[in-house]
Amino acid sequence: MLSLSTTTGYAIRALSCLGGPDGPPMLVKDLAAQSDVSNFYLAKIISRLSEAGLVKSKRGYTGGVQLARPAEEISLLDVSRAIDGEQWTEGCLLGMAQCSDERACPHHHFWKKTRCEIKKNLAETSLKDSAEFEARKK
Repeated sequence: MLSLSTTTGYAIRALSCLGGPDGPPMLVKDLAAQSDVSNFYLAKIISRLSEAGLVKSKRGYTGGVQLARPAEEISLLDVSRAIDGEQWTEGCLLGMAQCSDERACPHHHFWKKTRCEIKKNLAETSLKDSAEFEARKK
């Protein structure tokens, strides 16, 4: 089954719990509890998201995590790239190291077209969309 990594899923769930960049910062432990992710693991995820510029984090008494820009401006593709890089959509479907347009495996053209569609859909889906879905579930 082709899907986003578990870590990317956790990141999306956690980010969907945050307000916009002007909202109050949220403590990682509270964010972890609300998004049902381990506190320790979420701290690692937040670190990656911070390095990618998707969240701002501040230490101390008034610290916490908040989105670096509005949720509608952060796509699921942005989150996926921050967590997993490009490799999950760039490799050969069969895992062949030498697969390319010039030296294609039997499924190369199908996977190339599918990759483009997946990226397009992820780029068009924002954290705001995800947050609205999460809110409807409750």
